[in-house]
Amino acid sequence: MQLIRLLLAILLPPVAVFITYGFSFTLVISIALTLLGWVPGIIHALWAISKHDEKLDQSTDVV
Repeated sequence: MQLIRLLLAILLPPVAVFITYGFSFTLVISIALTLLGWVPGIIHALWAISKHDEKLDQSTDVV
């Protein structure tokens, strides 16, 4: 699933962020950055996905 999200982050950044976060402020930021320029949208999507995965890893490591 992570590979699909990473590929979508490059091809369709807001879709990847939506799959990861759902409707959220992060999605609005991703849409705005993608409209302003494709590369900023890609960078934000990759960053948001990696942060989300990092938080999930930290929460499972504690238990």
